[in-house]
Amino acid sequence: QVQLVESGGGLVQAGGSLRLSCAASGDTFSTYTMAWFRQAPGKDREFVAAISWSGGSTNYGDSVKGRVTISRDNAENTVFLQMNSLKPEDTAVYYCAATRGVVLTTVPRHYDYWGRGTQVTVSS
Repeated sequence: QVQLVESGGGLVQAGGSLRLSCAASGDTFSTYTMAWFRQAPGKDREFVAAISWSGGSTNYGDSVKGRVTISRDNAENTVFLQMNSLKPEDTAVYYCAATRGVVLTTVPRHYDYWGRGTQVTVSS
């Protein structure tokens, strides 16, 4: 099993940046595809980004492509999400997720482990 704890969320003005972190513990972190999802009130959970176990491959959601970068440090058991040019519509709870299944999948049900989330609020 993997335990995931997100951090780095907060309140930022439109156009600003945030860097989210997700610290993993438990199982061998480097064997998992890691991903970020987000969920705004009243909306479905939305895929943001995923990164392969080695960090060599990534996948991004259309709504954030070009503005966010996912990365990982397997030595530190941590995955990051650098978000730039933030917009009010990026406001959501951001969740970290892990899977050994389908690589770089965008489907929430393919992920086996989830963190509790960190709130990101972007003011206009």
